Amino acid sequence: MESFPLVLLMLIFVAAAAVIWFAGIQLSRQTDVLDVRLHLGSALGGLILLAVATNLPELAITFSAAASGNIGVAVGNILGGIAIQTVVLVVLDVFGTKGKKPLSYQAASLTLVIEAITVIGVLGVVIAGSQMPAGLVAFRLTPAAVLIALIWLLGLFLVQRSQKSLPWHGQGHAPASQDKPQGHSKTASAGGAKSSGTGRSLLIFLVAAAATLGAGVVLERSGDAIAGHIGLSGVLFGATFLALATSLPEISTGLASVKQGDYRLAFSDIFGGNAFLPVLFLAAVLISGKPVLPQAHATDIYLTALGILLTLVYMLGLIFRPAHKILGMGVDSLVVLVLYLIGLAGLFAVASTG
Repeated sequence: MESFPLVLLMLIFVAAAAVIWFAGIQLSRQTDVLDVRLHLGSALGGLILLAVATNLPELAITFSAAASGNIGVAVGNILGGIAIQTVVLVVLDVFGTKGKKPLSYQAASLTLVIEAITVIGVLGVVIAGSQMPAGLVAFRLTPAAVLIALIWLLGLFLVQRSQKSLPWHGQGHAPASQDKPQGHSKTASAGGAKSSGTGRSLLIFLVAAAATLGAGVVLERSGDAIAGHIGLSGVLFGATFLALATSLPEISTGLASVKQGDYRLAFSDIFGGNAFLPVLFLAAVLISGKPVLPQAHATDIYLTALGILLTLVYMLGLIFRPAHKILGMGVDSLVVLVLYLIGLAGLFAVASTG
């Protein structure tokens, strides 16, 4: 696509983003239906399947970038996606919540704190893995990539266990928070789709998944060509425009969850997706045959630190539960927004000196 004019590349990029938006909405809806009807969310394997399904755009981009040897785009999209998907919670706080109580006040739960800790854990291994020797590869695997996957699986197990029993009052849910159980909006979505059979839902899911995967590949290829035209590095493009495009489904589905009062699900979808994204480094290593993390640039480590910082802010928000809004959002959301904007400016400064 490098030979295409810039205007055509931008049109292709926007069209692919639109496909991801609409296909992502259908993917989320049908996932909710299948989750309820097949009881996927009640099992560890179901949580894994749902994590993969909700991150298909990033999966497609990582596969495409790794196969073409464009590791910078893959790494930038994964790590930049974590930061920008955390900022999606700001959007949900501002445009989704009703009344005077912020999103974190209404969603507060120890289960969400466990999910945030999982995100921080895998990102910590990302930083450590970037310092490992580049030649430390065996069977197309690296220790850091394998450890990230294991920590993610452990986090899923702990989240599943916390949903069943915790030695705390109210199953670890804060007083005056969301009164309905997490995931009740999924049940409502499934109930609204009673007229369609499970087979039809599965077919729509597969078609939407295929469309998302195809659009993800087009998004990566056209985005890489655009970055070359405008003189923007693959890391910066992957961390900004590409990450934003692949976060569109999270914005749409998150708003739907919050407007139905399923605040915990909105948080869980973001934290769950952010914890899963570094697992894609394992896929990138398997496909490219190269140790991805030791090749990480200063901008990649910077984005990882930014992701940890933003997650920590929301984790503290879930614990301390700010009760009032400032500028239409909770204090934690305001801090996250300011830190992200400052961090984005810092990212360009780091890239310019790298």
